[in-house]
Amino acid sequence: MRIVGGSHRGRRLLAPEGGIARPTADRTREALFNILCHASFGVLVGARVVDCFAGSGALGLEALSRGAAHVTFLEKHPAALDTIRTNLAAIREEPRGLILRGDATHPPKALEPCDLALLDAPYDSGLSVACLEGLRDQGWLTPEALVVVEVAAKEAFPLPLGFEVKEERVYGAARLVFLAL
Repeated sequence: MRIVGGSHRGRRLLAPEGGIARPTADRTREALFNILCHASFGVLVGARVVDCFAGSGALGLEALSRGAAHVTFLEKHPAALDTIRTNLAAIREEPRGLILRGDATHPPKALEPCDLALLDAPYDSGLSVACLEGLRDQGWLTPEALVVVEVAAKEAFPLPLGFEVKEERVYGAARLVFLAL
């Protein structure tokens, strides 16, 4: 696994041991960030980002590499938290990253709202809906925020109240759902 674009392009990333995380495939991550950087969304440069179910931190680290101002990594598993810490240090981006130990389905109150939220819950878990509601209710999202949810390609994804689908894309086993408030 590696960072696929931006200032840290090509840097190798560690994944947590023991199969506790399913990192987004490089191809899917590259497509996602090309959309965020170059398509009509254009929300990445200078953005405050929250990476929920962060796992290895790959999504948030890619965001930093591509110009995000700050990323908060939200993860509850100790081994994953250690991996994120190691990956963040390896690319020397600690000042622009905050690692929070916590359950993404019950996030703490936000210190500052984010312009972009990236959610990559375990496939077929149904956890993304609770996370979206928690982010909305705890002040994590600006009124103009974009949310990207990765689910399994054929996974049911009930839309939480207050969100609207802007776009959907399928990449192999993954489906990216782009949402706005």
